[in-house]
Amino acid sequence: MPIVVNKYLIGRHFVGIALWPFIVINNSYLKNDEVFINHEKIHLRQQAELLVIPFYGFYLIEYVIRLIQYRNSHQAYRNISFEREAYVNEDDLYYLKVRKPWSFIKYL
Repeated sequence: MPIVVNKYLIGRHFVGIALWPFIVINNSYLKNDEVFINHEKIHLRQQAELLVIPFYGFYLIEYVIRLIQYRNSHQAYRNISFEREAYVNEDDLYYLKVRKPWSFIKYL
């Protein structure tokens, strides 16, 4: 899982993003943030389970559904099942060792 520092590859509202097989961050200090990196590693695992391209499709579809549901872009983003799983478990640095495949489904 290579970490790439590039502030131009991600939107200005984000500090990092998982783009299979990379984690792209906008500032090198984030390389040392274990919780943040764990959050992005959870996304990489989700992407691998869905064979990468379908992950992005499902992510976008769920974002649009949540945007209609909440009428707020931040709330929509935070309630995407992939994000909910990552945020709930980002503090548990052993989560990926015990995580079962397709665990994001229980966050739908």
